[in-house]
Amino acid sequence: MVTQSITGIESAVDDVSRLAARGVTVGYGARTVIDDLDVAIPPGVITTIIGPNGCGKSTLLRTLSRLLKPTKGTVVLDGDDIVKLKTRDVAKKLGLLPQAPVAPDGLTVADLVTRGRHPHQSWLRQWSSDDAGVVERALAMTGVSDLADRPVDTLSGGQRQRVWISMTLAQGTDLLLLDEPTTYLDLAHAIDVLDLVNDLHESGCTVVMVLHDLNLATRYSDNLIVMREGSILAQGHPRDVITAELLDDAFGLRAKVIDDPVGDRPLIVPIGRTHVQLG
Repeated sequence: MVTQSITGIESAVDDVSRLAARGVTVGYGARTVIDDLDVAIPPGVITTIIGPNGCGKSTLLRTLSRLLKPTKGTVVLDGDDIVKLKTRDVAKKLGLLPQAPVAPDGLTVADLVTRGRHPHQSWLRQWSSDDAGVVERALAMTGVSDLADRPVDTLSGGQRQRVWISMTLAQGTDLLLLDEPTTYLDLAHAIDVLDLVNDLHESGCTVVMVLHDLNLATRYSDNLIVMREGSILAQGHPRDVITAELLDDAFGLRAKVIDDPVGDRPLIVPIGRTHVQLG
């Protein structure tokens, strides 16, 4: 069994992290999914949550974004209990892309991205040229400016994901939570979306996302959170976390871990029952 201490990682980033869970227990009805979990999100990096189906990955992300309320413990955003913050104030600080978001029929790209400015509107503060500038920059950053007049429901999967990310950017936050942003995308479109996520990270965003593809997670992440049965099994840089033993312990996966020939990250080579393990 793999046991990797994450206490040092948590204590090192908890004081500077904008987003952290402290002693969080959360579930659905009478079923507890996460029990007494502590985690702090390192600032300025891409953190990816991985783990087998049903381990609590999306539940953790939804809890960090305030979509789920813990039955015990606290999620802290910029030093405040996120549950006690107004929804509008949370939306000004944290952008969330849920799984498989759906836009109303006929809504154009520009109209959808404009909705990202709603947290900043009030009867005292109406739409302004500043808001228009933010929307234009969000469209440009995600490479969808030329799609502004297209209905969202006419776009390809990869284009739609870029548009939804553009809307979260229009909120004006540099803290983004993405729940399986590559779901239903083919590999080429998945790479395209993750390249965009990396561009956003390099522009100063802190990103937390859930991914199923382990090799994409290791290639695009600076920090991995490996979950199993509602708990964190390991956390750290992919080079320090991904081992054959951990993959077996977390996923029940037999695999060989080698150096990625196109990067400085580990590459996971699964071993099926009909294959012979090398080395």
